[in-house]
Amino acid sequence: MKQVVQNYKSGELALLDVPVPGCKPGGVLVRSAYSLISTGTELMKVSEAGMSMVGKARSRPDQVAKVMQSVATNGVPATYRKVMGKLDSYTPLGYSLCGVVEQVGAGIDDVKVGDLVACAGNEHALHAELNWVPRNLYTPVPDGLAPRHAAFGTVGSIAMQGVRQGEPQLGEVALVIGLGLIGQLVVQLLTASGVRVVGVDPDPVRCELAERVGAAACGDPSSAAVESAVAELTGGHGVDQVYLAAGGASNQPVELAARLCRDRGRVVDIGKCRLDLPWNAYYEKELDVRFSRSYGPGRYDPEYELEGRDYPIGYVRWTERRNLACFLDLVARGRVDVEPLISHIADFDDAVETYQSLKDGDLKAVAVLFRYPGDTEAAPEAVAPSVAVPAVKRTGGRVSTPGRAATPVRLAFVGAGNYATSMLLPHLAQRDGVRLSTVVTTTALSGANAQRKFGFAEATTDLDAVLGDASIDAVFVVTRHSSHAELTRKALLAGKAVFVEKPLALTEDELAGVLAAVEESGNDRLQVGFNRRFAPLLQEAKKQFGARTGPANLRYLVNAGRLGHGSWYLQQGTEGSRFIGEGGHFIDTTSWLLGADPESVYTVASSGNDDLQVVLRYPDGSTATISYVTTGPSGFPKETLDLVADGRALRLDDFVRASVYFDGTAGRKRWVSSRLPKARDKGQEAQLASFVKAVRSGGPMPVPLESLVATTAATLAVPAGLAGGAPVMLARA
Repeated sequence: MKQVVQNYKSGELALLDVPVPGCKPGGVLVRSAYSLISTGTELMKVSEAGMSMVGKARSRPDQVAKVMQSVATNGVPATYRKVMGKLDSYTPLGYSLCGVVEQVGAGIDDVKVGDLVACAGNEHALHAELNWVPRNLYTPVPDGLAPRHAAFGTVGSIAMQGVRQGEPQLGEVALVIGLGLIGQLVVQLLTASGVRVVGVDPDPVRCELAERVGAAACGDPSSAAVESAVAELTGGHGVDQVYLAAGGASNQPVELAARLCRDRGRVVDIGKCRLDLPWNAYYEKELDVRFSRSYGPGRYDPEYELEGRDYPIGYVRWTERRNLACFLDLVARGRVDVEPLISHIADFDDAVETYQSLKDGDLKAVAVLFRYPGDTEAAPEAVAPSVAVPAVKRTGGRVSTPGRAATPVRLAFVGAGNYATSMLLPHLAQRDGVRLSTVVTTTALSGANAQRKFGFAEATTDLDAVLGDASIDAVFVVTRHSSHAELTRKALLAGKAVFVEKPLALTEDELAGVLAAVEESGNDRLQVGFNRRFAPLLQEAKKQFGARTGPANLRYLVNAGRLGHGSWYLQQGTEGSRFIGEGGHFIDTTSWLLGADPESVYTVASSGNDDLQVVLRYPDGSTATISYVTTGPSGFPKETLDLVADGRALRLDDFVRASVYFDGTAGRKRWVSSRLPKARDKGQEAQLASFVKAVRSGGPMPVPLESLVATTAATLAVPAGLAGGAPVMLARA
């Protein structure tokens, strides 16, 4: 299928061929009929992409701050790869469309195949021929409403949420500053609510349009006509509400709002304009400044948008889905008329040229629609049939792969998120003897980006076809945590070697399912992404420390830091706790350093935060304490480790320096890593090299399966220990 994309680094716009998105549970696959260009938001994004790197940085100081924090935590090279990977990727455009349901996912019963729906979301209602849309981001289109009008649903919801924030009442007077698409819709919604409206915009064509659709008067912000109209309609008191629907760097809108608003009036910011509030003006009138967040309650809440958990109507009357349905109802009943706002309808094949015309100013428009090919009854693309699990030979407990040493190892990736594209694929793409065969994603564009940047032969959303492809030697599972165990189980049953990012499992039942797949298939070719034991600096430090004779004490401080708002790590109901997600890294490292698997786990937690103290006891009497803290300062190193035994001590400072101290018969001496490395090398490249070597040769996997299982079991014992308040003994098979 085709999709409109933009490279944020170069500014390039393209109509790209991408895989058809999969139809996941909890949503529907929609074939687009019309999608709407937001001539404000989208053109701002298009313009930003055309800026220099300095210009981009100036336009997004919030992102610059995040980059600087990443440099402090991960170092310059890793941060550079991460940032450039994001910039040099195709990003989607669009967030408002109308289309026909082509496929219904599990759990959906409110629409059926062939129904017309309006869809919202900058990740789900894209300028693309097909989109997967979750339950709370679509709504059925009322009978008789034209698809091109229903495509206004999302921007209509944005305007409606802004009006709701203003709390208009019958007979009031409102000022709308900025008469672009959102402003025009705000004018109509206010008029439909019994409010008289004065509009402000420097474009006389837009002013004339607003008057045609209901405004009492409109004019240039500097003209006396606007102030005269406000004075006449309000008896000189000033307007009851001001709606800021303008963009740009000028502070004129907020100054005009203060001048024309009545005492204790309301100012609602809907657009993205400068908000340098003149203190005296706003203080003296005690103006109530409010912000309107996108389509309404539910926006940016993953439980609402992605998991389909609705808010009870008794507590939240107007959610983003209810706003969407309400706006469509107003249009269907003729209370809002979007037809006069349509400046241009372009065929979807002409999308790039249309954007360029808008950007260059050749096409002056309030609303522009893309019209998609009309054959909505076309049969869906064929899905490859499931393939029976192949018989697997087991030689010494491993799948034998004779004759593979001289041929490239063919790899498939399931998932192509930030970690995969910044920390794994750059190493594999440049490794001799590796062929990146197929990348599997649930969203079309992420797969297309990975294919373009790393040279995958194919991008698809069809996992079964990949698992049934006998030519693929190994599958990388780099998805969200909740899917790791099931995807690993399927890949093992299909006879593939598997590299799964941590964690291997979120529950004991999931871990048991993976082990059952190993037993059923005879395939134990498994590696979990515990990379720190492969870090060159730590390996050299362990070598310098030498063999132990007595028990050791180990302290591992992990300054994990706080998660940003909206991080999917916070979705503990589906993705597990944060420690379950990454704690295996640190348990695996301690077990490798101590040369054994733990026999018990004892955990205590600090009150009121996520800080943990995890104490591991080993068979020889050694102990390891992992202090996992989220409340430390951001400038402090993320990982520091001390190991003491037999008159020796090993110290690791955040993978940039290591030292070993000796106190023996020959006197005191000290080994210190000779120089600072160019980057924090946490072992990803060495681990991948070991995995590829094992797959190619059929030799032992880099880490024994028993160790992977023991580390996972110890990680899962942490919440169990917290609940029970006592050490958890780890049973040995």
